[in-house]
Amino acid sequence: MRVRVVGAGVLGLTSALRLVEAGHQVEVVAAEWGEATTSSVAAALWYPYRASPDAQVIGWLAASYTALQALADEPATGVRLRPGRELFREPVADPWWRSAVPGLTRAAGGQLPPGYLDGYCLRVPVVDMALHLAWLAARLREAGTAVLTGRLTELSAALTGVDVAVNCTGLGAGELTGDRTLAPVRGQIVVVEQFGLSEWLLDQHDADRLTYLVPRGRTVILGGTAEDGDAGLEVRPATAEAVLARCAALDPRVAGARIVAHRVGLRPVRPTVRLDTEFGAGGPVVHCYGHGGAGVTLAYGCADEVVGQVERLGDPQSGSRVK
Repeated sequence: MRVRVVGAGVLGLTSALRLVEAGHQVEVVAAEWGEATTSSVAAALWYPYRASPDAQVIGWLAASYTALQALADEPATGVRLRPGRELFREPVADPWWRSAVPGLTRAAGGQLPPGYLDGYCLRVPVVDMALHLAWLAARLREAGTAVLTGRLTELSAALTGVDVAVNCTGLGAGELTGDRTLAPVRGQIVVVEQFGLSEWLLDQHDADRLTYLVPRGRTVILGGTAEDGDAGLEVRPATAEAVLARCAALDPRVAGARIVAHRVGLRPVRPTVRLDTEFGAGGPVVHCYGHGGAGVTLAYGCADEVVGQVERLGDPQSGSRVK
């Protein structure tokens, strides 16, 4: 199949790579690449944040965990398996996604900071997105994939000269498809120099003002916010100060850490992830967007399903074959 993937965030690049690996002829076109994408701002901790429905997400979660785990031994990918804790101020049940991650245990005793009554301990993939996006793009170029910069104003243009288009445009899908259920959820983070943190920490008791510390190789990501309907991309100093204060309450070393950067990204949130095939006058489009704050977490599982939907279009027995 000749396939054009629109979008070069983690969903677009993983979908393109999986399609290439399956033997399809692929082209990627995107208005923004690398540091300019929302994916580059992600803390990229494997966690199903603001993604549903549970019944589908659980399968994508498990598949992505396996795929990322397999990449953790390759330094160029930016993927590492790191231990961490999610902390709670009251007793909680096991998470609904428990079956997707091996080795989850309960935090107890000295693993719970003052003020916390429960917690999960687990080892999950953490992805340095600057490295991972570059690795994905390099893999595609090595495979001879056309990688183009351009902005499409309508999806029909993506179908010119190909059998099927794959729409991985994130928040931009709202304009391209007219999807009014898609909305931004603003996230602001602070990047600091690594201060010896090897374990990630997460506290979501305040849904608007999240607290997380996620270690990378040379830096630590400190977050964050979840501001529904807010599309402001400017860095807000008061927000940054509040993030630093919350993170320092969990690890006092934050107060002395050198600030490297401030970043803002807009999570593409909708009631459910959209992963389906739409047939229009110009041809079929496989939509893959609306992953909330779990784009990295779901990318490989969703990319596998994108391949499945594309291949069903070429199957004479499927009833939806590309003519």
